[in-house]
Amino acid sequence: MLDFAIFWEWLSFAARWLHVITGIAWIGSSFYFVALDLGLRQRPGLPAGAHGEEWQVHGGGFYHIQKYLVAPAEMPEHLTWFKWESYATWMSGFAMLAIVYYAGADLFLIDRNVLDVSAPVAILISLVSIIAGWIVYDQLCRLFYGKSDTILMLLLYCILVFLSWGLTHLFTGRAAFLHLGAITATIMSCNVFMVIIPNQKIVVADLIAGRKPDAKYGKIAKTRSLHNNYLTLPVLFLMLSNHYPLAFATQFNWIIASLVFIIGVLIRHYFNTVHARKGNPHWTWLAATILFVIIIWLSTVPKVLTGEEKVAAGTETLIASTHFSAVRDTVMGRCAMCHAAEPSYEGIYHAPKDVVLETDDTIAEHAREIYLQAGRSHAMPPGNVTQITPEERALLVAWYEEARK
Repeated sequence: MLDFAIFWEWLSFAARWLHVITGIAWIGSSFYFVALDLGLRQRPGLPAGAHGEEWQVHGGGFYHIQKYLVAPAEMPEHLTWFKWESYATWMSGFAMLAIVYYAGADLFLIDRNVLDVSAPVAILISLVSIIAGWIVYDQLCRLFYGKSDTILMLLLYCILVFLSWGLTHLFTGRAAFLHLGAITATIMSCNVFMVIIPNQKIVVADLIAGRKPDAKYGKIAKTRSLHNNYLTLPVLFLMLSNHYPLAFATQFNWIIASLVFIIGVLIRHYFNTVHARKGNPHWTWLAATILFVIIIWLSTVPKVLTGEEKVAAGTETLIASTHFSAVRDTVMGRCAMCHAAEPSYEGIYHAPKDVVLETDDTIAEHAREIYLQAGRSHAMPPGNVTQITPEERALLVAWYEEARK
């Protein structure tokens, strides 16, 4: 009989793999069509209603593409819709959220030092935040339709910054980043499901009925598509951030998340400008690099902004360190219930990533991971379920840093 833990692990892997595959398909088609749209050229003699055209070469052949800004004069016999990539990406992503974060709420979703709630309440907060994110975004877009796009984008960014801060006060840092990505991804998918595709269907229905389609539906769809284009890179970072505790589990994680959105927009602005043949704004890469350096600093800077003193360094080697006895006690008391040959923590059946911390040698061998995951960041223990204290984290930092001097 198949062990339930093994089945659940493979179910998680299947959902993750499907999410990656469908995400690649969605992002690929999105990036392609935005680049195509920006690269269109107008010339005399285009068919009536055609906005522009482009010639492309790929796979040993040439492609001649024309775009109709509103609609062609007649409904074409064959029409390809690009929508299932978006839907499948969102559904597989939500499945991952349920499998990993809802089923494992005590480890991955809830940090009782941040907000002490039960698993059902935490899951409800999660669902409400995702739904509310779409509603607020959609209403603002409708309110600002035909008005200042710049003001709209600044307002939306301010809301994203607020979300970055707010989510870190509701969930673990890992879950906060994931939810910020999930809210943004939901906005992107709902743009497709509730705006872009319905607007295109209205245009198609008008063509079939012999009516002249209203140009506003295409303009609205194009605006939402452009929003999706600029949001893609931040979402990718947020979805991968659970592998990088220095991003999600440090003091200024919400500022890091906010800066990531700017970096993503800068990079997309570069490519969009190049695709539109409007120059090469190399300054965007310099600006993105500067922001990334700031992120690195924010992830490791001593907590001088809150008055916490920098941890002092000590002696020379890891095991011979004067701190090691206390470090060993901390690791055995806070980490070894999971990181053991036979884990004792309920629901953990084997040591995560096969990291076993039961002897002096294995603790020293994994000193760097301990330093990053439980010292410099708060990634471990997940949700701080073993109640490791700030003093114990400071001890792990001092132990590792003194050995490097």
